[in-house]
Amino acid sequence: MKPICLISFLLLCFSGTAQMECMLGVGGKDNETIIKVFELSEEQQENLKNWSAELKVRNDLLREKAQYLMKKNEESSPEVLVTVSQEYKIILDSMKQNIRMMDKRLLGTFNEAQYERYTKLCNQMTLRPIYINRSVDEN
Repeated sequence: MKPICLISFLLLCFSGTAQMECMLGVGGKDNETIIKVFELSEEQQENLKNWSAELKVRNDLLREKAQYLMKKNEESSPEVLVTVSQEYKIILDSMKQNIRMMDKRLLGTFNEAQYERYTKLCNQMTLRPIYINRSVDEN
């Protein structure tokens, strides 16, 4: 019975990994890499800079909230810590959503060649690209 459980767990891990979303990482330490790999225009670079700053502000606020939550509950009982951990997870999920939102904004400015390069890179890493509706021309 144990080998079946282990194999099932490993298959779930691998299938979960294959389903991970392909993040650009706007606002992270790789903005220069994003600029070079996708050959961003001046306007796109300016957007990247602004969205990175916005992401920093958004996530700094959440980080402070998380630190306050942890400090406030340092001496709490195990029961309270379970609740705190759920609140902490919500904060982390919000931070991830902020990152995804900024990535999606930048992807929305990509031309066809840039977006195609992004999807090819994602596919090579067996990650799921963030879908951008390309049928609506915003320019």
